[in-house]
Amino acid sequence: MNATEFKLEFSASCEEKQGIPVVIVAAGSSSRMKGIDKQFATLLGIPLLARTLTAFEKSQYISSIVVVTQKNKIEDIKHLAEKYMISKLYNVVQGGDCREQSVEKGLAALPENTKKALVHDGARPLVSQEIIKNTVIALEGNDCVACGVKVKDTIKKVDEDGYCIETVDRKNLISIQTPQGVNVAKFLEIATKTDLNQFTDDTSVMEFAGIKTKLVDGDYKNIKVTTPEDITLATAYLEGEF
Repeated sequence: MNATEFKLEFSASCEEKQGIPVVIVAAGSSSRMKGIDKQFATLLGIPLLARTLTAFEKSQYISSIVVVTQKNKIEDIKHLAEKYMISKLYNVVQGGDCREQSVEKGLAALPENTKKALVHDGARPLVSQEIIKNTVIALEGNDCVACGVKVKDTIKKVDEDGYCIETVDRKNLISIQTPQGVNVAKFLEIATKTDLNQFTDDTSVMEFAGIKTKLVDGDYKNIKVTTPEDITLATAYLEGEF
């Protein structure tokens, strides 16, 4: 599928803007990608970040998009959004020193009076419309929401020397994905009172203040591209090999 066909396919399905905003976090350094800038790596000829943006462009549950990235990539992402007809793009802003600082900057850049918003990894290009929909709906009655999947593998806890000290019951274990959803004002208030470097996801920030996270079903295909092998896997999913 070429770029023109890709744009036409998704622009034709975009409905009138409504719903809530989403912050797309794309400020990482791609340190495990062996020199590949994962946000611009192509999946069947389409840049990874373009696929992520288009998933939210397509959703009737999303009103606007803010992208958080490195300073030297801001203009590149604006051009990417223009090329792939991302009409919901509201802003592209510079990220922080860690993921949650980047999330804080993205939430602060949302349209005024935004009550709730989603946060999504730019490196998760295979997020489905169903996941976006279910996360937004769950956020209506909660201040913190995340999607996730049940853990398949046996999980063992080890000591500092690498010896197993416990086999963890996986029955109630969930592997968390994005999008996640938060009450914007509450997240930003918490962010001013704590060190965001200690958190690895948005729900952890909210849980730090005693706010419970509501979980909805994710999808095993909703992978985060972190290594070159993930590019191969994502491509295989797109080609329908799994």
